[in-house]
Amino acid sequence: MATQPTMGFVLHDVARLMRKRFEQRARHTGLTRSQWHVLAILSMNEGIHQKALADLLEIESITLVRLLDKMEANGLIERRKHPTDRRMSLLFLTAAAHPLLDVMRGLGAATRSESTTGFSPAENEQLLQLLTRMRTNLLDACAQPVEAQATDEEQRSHV
Repeated sequence: MATQPTMGFVLHDVARLMRKRFEQRARHTGLTRSQWHVLAILSMNEGIHQKALADLLEIESITLVRLLDKMEANGLIERRKHPTDRRMSLLFLTAAAHPLLDVMRGLGAATRSESTTGFSPAENEQLLQLLTRMRTNLLDACAQPVEAQATDEEQRSHV
């Protein structure tokens, strides 16, 4: 018996396919998707320390260290000493990373455009608004313990 795919399955599949298409477009750069992700998040958080960046990327610190070592060797990031804590390094993009960010943004725009072929501007805006609301709802839900969520849901169902 065939069933309709669920929203979660379709969202996951769309995200997977967008990553795959972006990787196809970005292959010529020689950077991995993980390195692109580090560059993107670091570009919005320059001066962050490694542990905080690992948390933002949702990866283990040891995994990030390996990525950063390679990216530093390739001249894309630099580690600077923390002004008050000798044990900590702060992370910054180098001048060589900025043109790659422009490339990445262009590849991302091309991938998004390809994925929304045939969408009107209003449909694109509505999709973004709905996905943003979903993200907000899930961020709020994740901030609560599951037990509290169950209690809230029970109370709403009895109203």
